Amino acid sequence: MLVLLPPSETKAEGGDGPSLDLSALSFPELEPVREKLVSAVADLAGDVPASLAALGLSERQSGEVARNAAVRTSPTMPALSRYTGVLYDALDVKGMKPAERKRAAGRLAVASALFGLVRADDLVPAYRLSASSTIPGAGPLGALWRPVLEPVLAGLGGLVVDMRSGPYAGLARIPGAVTVRVVSEQSGGRRLAVTHFNKAHKGKLARALACAPGEPDTLRKMTTVAAKADLRLEQTGPNALELVI
Repeated sequence: MLVLLPPSETKAEGGDGPSLDLSALSFPELEPVREKLVSAVADLAGDVPASLAALGLSERQSGEVARNAAVRTSPTMPALSRYTGVLYDALDVKGMKPAERKRAAGRLAVASALFGLVRADDLVPAYRLSASSTIPGAGPLGALWRPVLEPVLAGLGGLVVDMRSGPYAGLARIPGAVTVRVVSEQSGGRRLAVTHFNKAHKGKLARALACAPGEPDTLRKMTTVAAKADLRLEQTGPNALELVI
């Protein structure tokens, strides 16, 4: 199975890995678009006001532009350690035992506006680029990624659990992927989509699926693994699950 996570706007600082090597990343079919975008964001970083506008940032966030300027030369770290925020706090990679971390490396991948798709242990630098950004000279990201990323996603094989947020799901479709909706159960059994704590609960579920001793490669196994982690996961359609909180 493969659980596809959203990225985070925030990234961990530093790293002890070598500078970015696009040819070393998983899914080499994506390298031409990666190269184009890395060059585009690095070049754009030479014009700070234009970068802030394209990335939707304020002047107080000019440090993010500096990250992009150094995207080819700054140190790297594994993707699961680079991305931060609520979902990744709940995933708690640092708290995984060695065997759990090894399983997670094979079961988790991260959607990325800059790299398209990276596996858990792919070495990536800090950068700033979101799915909704439009980089001058590169155009809308969906138009760039869709023709190359959709065939890669379609060819993954096995069970794919799509936890991407809307803008990243819009970069490429995944035929037959399992989706997870976080809901709260109201009186009378009515269910409402959860927004505020959505990421935290998806992070907990991703951790349970990634660390399980046996691979949860069916929806039935997913619900069983979730139950052992005190998570209520229910199948609501052929490829749809609801995480009830």
